[in-house]
Amino acid sequence: MGNSSKDDSATSADASAGDVQPSNSGVYSEGEKVLAYHGPRIYEAKVQKTEIRKSEWKYFVHYLGWSKNWDEWVGEDRLMKFTEENVAKQMALDKKQNVDKNVKSGRSTQAKGKTSTDVKVDKEDVKNNVSKGKKRKQDAGVEKGSGSVEKLVKIQIPATLKKQLVDDWDSVTQQDKLVKLPRSPTVDEILTKYLEYKSKKDGMAPDSIGEILKGIRCYFDKALPMMLLYKKERKQYNDAIVDNVSPSTIYGAEHLLRLFVKLPELLTYVTIEEETLNRLQQKLLDFLKFLQKNQSTFFLSAYEGTKVSEGKGKVNDE
Repeated sequence: MGNSSKDDSATSADASAGDVQPSNSGVYSEGEKVLAYHGPRIYEAKVQKTEIRKSEWKYFVHYLGWSKNWDEWVGEDRLMKFTEENVAKQMALDKKQNVDKNVKSGRSTQAKGKTSTDVKVDKEDVKNNVSKGKKRKQDAGVEKGSGSVEKLVKIQIPATLKKQLVDDWDSVTQQDKLVKLPRSPTVDEILTKYLEYKSKKDGMAPDSIGEILKGIRCYFDKALPMMLLYKKERKQYNDAIVDNVSPSTIYGAEHLLRLFVKLPELLTYVTIEEETLNRLQQKLLDFLKFLQKNQSTFFLSAYEGTKVSEGKGKVNDE
């Protein structure tokens, strides 16, 4: 989930006087319990504020059971009444998401997890992933007590990039659009640009940064076909990746960002000392800030439908 409530806290007075105003009351009222779409799932939420923006009703919602950091303003298209019929729809969607993931990964139906690009990188998710990571290590015969840290790297994805993830999900799964391949810049080129940026900024990039970038490239190439693609992108992948071509030379920032949602889970397989873990978190956060700073250059503003045409555009940085 992305936290856009504070950055988008304009009042109803922002609507221009010349706008055609909707009805005096919105579909949902303050204090009402609702169901809200976020990414590929539906969550229980509570409407905390309502107001008119640009002639449309907007609702400030809190996702029940989640940190207030996820509170955000949404439109009516993201909400549903809390009825038995809609709750059944929520349960059916949750079941479908879990089944889809189990089919792809070959895991048992008891293994609950997020979809490949679920953008909920939150404390609750960290706790869940820690449990899953420990179970996998035990199943694989990994010994405990080796002095390694039995917890996940906490990757704080900037708010504008969280929104990028939500828009990415919506474009592919809801609008049937795809990122035209090959992308420019590619993942390889972005990693190289970051290394050049650090060298110029610090005078010389430490060897540790180069090793981390190699690791990111390796994880991306391995993880992309396994957990970073939506079902609708599978055919495009099969067409694009031929003759042992590395995905990092074809795909770009859109798919690279998805990797950072999955990295905490992937790194459960690696024994990391606490001091090393802390340094890694800082370096990964610095790289994400680099993506954010260059968001208008690295990311597409619009994806393409069936008839592809170059749609490269810019997204305003924050």
